[in-house]
Order: sequence, then C-alpha cells, then structure tokens
Amino acid sequence: MENTVAAAAVRQAAPALVLTLAIATGAIVGNLYYAQPLVAKIAPAIGIGPDLAGAIVSLTQIGYGLGLILLVPLADLVENKVLALATLVCAAASLLLAAGAQGAVAFLFASLAIGIFSAGAQILVPFITHFVPPERRGRAVGLVMAGLITGIMLARPAALFVAAYLDWRAVFLASAMLMIGIGAVLWRMMPRYQPSGTSHYGAVLASLPGLVRNTPILRRRALYQMLLFCAFNLFWTAAPLMLTERFGMSDYAIGLFALAGAGGALAAPLAGRLADHGHGRMATYGAMAALALAFLATALGEHILSLLVLIVATLVIDAAVQTNQIVSQRTIFSTAPAVRARINALYMTTVFIGGALGSLMGTLTYHAGGWMLTAATGAVLGIAGLVAFATERLEHRPPDEGGPR
Repeated sequence: MENTVAAAAVRQAAPALVLTLAIATGAIVGNLYYAQPLVAKIAPAIGIGPDLAGAIVSLTQIGYGLGLILLVPLADLVENKVLALATLVCAAASLLLAAGAQGAVAFLFASLAIGIFSAGAQILVPFITHFVPPERRGRAVGLVMAGLITGIMLARPAALFVAAYLDWRAVFLASAMLMIGIGAVLWRMMPRYQPSGTSHYGAVLASLPGLVRNTPILRRRALYQMLLFCAFNLFWTAAPLMLTERFGMSDYAIGLFALAGAGGALAAPLAGRLADHGHGRMATYGAMAALALAFLATALGEHILSLLVLIVATLVIDAAVQTNQIVSQRTIFSTAPAVRARINALYMTTVFIGGALGSLMGTLTYHAGGWMLTAATGAVLGIAGLVAFATERLEHRPPDEGGPR
C-alpha cells in the first residue's frame, strides 16, 4: 500500500525526480574516475612509488565491483531510500579520508571504500523503474543514465581543472561536499520504496547464480554491453596517450577533448524513446555498427587522422555505448520488480568486467602496435557484438524489447 501511494505521488513530480536522480548518479559514479588523471600527483604525495601507482585506480575499481555484488542486491531487501542515503554518507566519509590521507595505507583504504560505496549509483537506476509506467520506462532510464555517463565523462576533466587551480586533495574534498548536498536533496525528494521480498541477505546473494542461469536476456544483454564498454574503455585509455604523442596535448587540453566526448550522453533520451516505441533491436544493431565504423574511421592512417575525425568518432562511440546501455537496461528491467536490483547488479558487474579488460587492452594494444592496432581492436569488438546479437532468436526476445515497426 505504501509503495502504491508513493508511486502515485511520484508520477506528479516524476520529471523533477528523474532529473535529480540523473544528477545524483552522475556525481556518485564520477568518484570512480577522479584519481585516474591525477595518479602522477597523488602517488609521490602519499609515498607510493611509480611501480605501484596504478593501485590507486585499481583499488577503486575493485571496490566498485565488490559494491555491485555485495551492496546493490540489498535494494531487493532493504528500504531503498535508507540504503541510498547510507551509501552517500559512507561515500562522503571515504572521500574525506582520501582528502586528508598522509600515507599510502590510509589513501588506498579510502580508494577501496570510495569504489564500494559509489556502487550506490546503481541502486538509483532500477529504483526509478518502480515509479514510472512501462511505456515511459525507457525514457526515464535513459535520462538517469545520461546523467551517469555525463558524470563519467566530466569526472576526469573536472579533476584536472580543480587540481590545476587548487590541489588534488581539493578534488576529493569537493566531491565529499557534493555527496552531502546530494544526500540532503534526496532526503527531501526521494520517495520510500520497501521491496516486497522477505528473504534474508544470504538468500539474496545465493540467488544470484540462479538468476544468471534462468534469465537468458540478462546473459545476452550483459554480453552485448560488456563488448561495447570494453571498446569504450579501450578508447579512453589509449586516446590520451595518442593525443599526447601525436598532437602534443597537455593535460588541460586532453581535459577539453574529454568534454567533447560528453556530448555522447545526449543520445540517452533518444535511445530511451526508441526503446519505448519498440525499436530496441534497430537501436542495438545501429549502436554496434556505429561503434565499429567510428573506430575504423580513426584508423585511416597516420597522415589522414585529424583531430576533427577523432572528436566526431568520440561522440559516435560514446553515443553508441550509451544507446545500447539504455536499450539493454530497459529490457532487463522488464523482469519482476522483486529481483530488479539483483538483475542490475549482475548486469553491471559483467559490464564492469568488460570495462576493466578494455582498460588493460588499451595500453597493451597502443604500446604493441600504436593507434592502428587500438582502433582495429575496437572495431573488432563492435563487430563481435553485431555477430552475437544476430544469433539471438527473435521468437525468444522479450516483448518489452520489441523490434522495428
């Protein structure tokens, strides 16, 4: 009864709530990326040598993976507003610890904790689906995910700009204050949602393998997005190296280049509308093909490659990844409300693994064969997604995914 009353109230203020959740998810997930462009400044300040500097970023990513599996499924068990606010408080505390850390142990512990509690962003994504009708679900998810991807794209340049004018510690301090501010807004705006499940935490975790086994569309959609997110991270790991080497860009200029890539987030609302109108399959094919073609366009040759080509390709790659993400999440959220948080946790964990592999492949391919090998690898990932999607049996696709009309 409480959830029904809340849903009716939310429909009256749905646009404001969706916008608030979009901003919140973007700000929260940005915590994962602030340290990436600042490793060279952070490592010597906390007593970490160059050989171990990568642990600063790796521990945050590992923490996020742990949060996806151990924290996000709680949204099927615990009242969602309480859970979301608790993760924000813990994220703020972790960021404050990072800002004030004087030694490696304290900072690395804070990095792990930042990753764990930043997984709270994935509590908010399925949350909104409980309060919007199915025919508007794609648009709502699209807007929230536009905020999330914007947060990812803006985090690196924001960190570079703040650190350039103040200090790297100011980046973490500012984010901690932002988490507290977002928590205050959500405390006032976010409706309560008590899941109907009566299981205990151990049973919720134990159910995860069965959900993977018994939900073919989850396996399919997670695979597609894993391939595309692998290509996304491949690009954004190798591109700064290439921009520095070929165009002589400074950190500040690379930050501006990354801002251009954030324009790909504008594809999210359109992707949501396409999915809502039954064009999910067409959007998926288009996203994978566009990603492969964009990578191929950047591989035209040493003398043909220009900054304009790169900027356009960046927009296309980001829009393609975002489009497939929206269609995929709308599709998997057609599952029963009682398991949506767990379904999202499993989906995002798989996607996260793809992203981690892409980051590794970015440096390996660029150092082994330059940008040509990196671009070719990205194109192959897009083509692999197309081949995998083509094997999906049309008669078994979920009604929510639809097809071209």
